[in-house]
Amino acid sequence: MRGVFLALGTAALVLGVLGIFLPLLPTTPFVLLAAACYARGSRRFYQWLLAQRTFGPIVHEWQHYRSIPYKTKLTAVVLMSLTLGTSIVFFVKPVWLKVALAVMGVGLAVWLYRMPSRDRPR
Repeated sequence: MRGVFLALGTAALVLGVLGIFLPLLPTTPFVLLAAACYARGSRRFYQWLLAQRTFGPIVHEWQHYRSIPYKTKLTAVVLMSLTLGTSIVFFVKPVWLKVALAVMGVGLAVWLYRMPSRDRPR
C-alpha cells in the first residue's frame, strides 16, 4: 500500500503543479491530496513537501487550522481570472463554450473565496 500512496501522492502533486499554469485545474486541493498520500506512503516525501517554500505553508495551514491563506486565495482568483479571460477572449470560438468557461470560473472563484482564511476575517 505504501507504493500506491506514493504513486497517488506524486500524481496529485504533478496535477497540482500543472494547476499553477492551467486555469481550471486547482492547485491547492491536489497539493493537499499529495500531502495526505505522502503522509501514509512515505515519511520522507511528506517531510520534503512540508519543507517546500511554495507548498509547505499551505499544507501546514490546512492541517492545523483548516484554512487557506488569504494571499493564496487572492492570487489564485486573479491568475484564474486572467487565464480564463484570455482564453475566452482570444482562443475559444463557440459562444456556449465561452459561457461555460465563465460560469465554471466564477463558480470556482466563489468556492475558493468562501474557504476560511485565518489571516483575514470574513
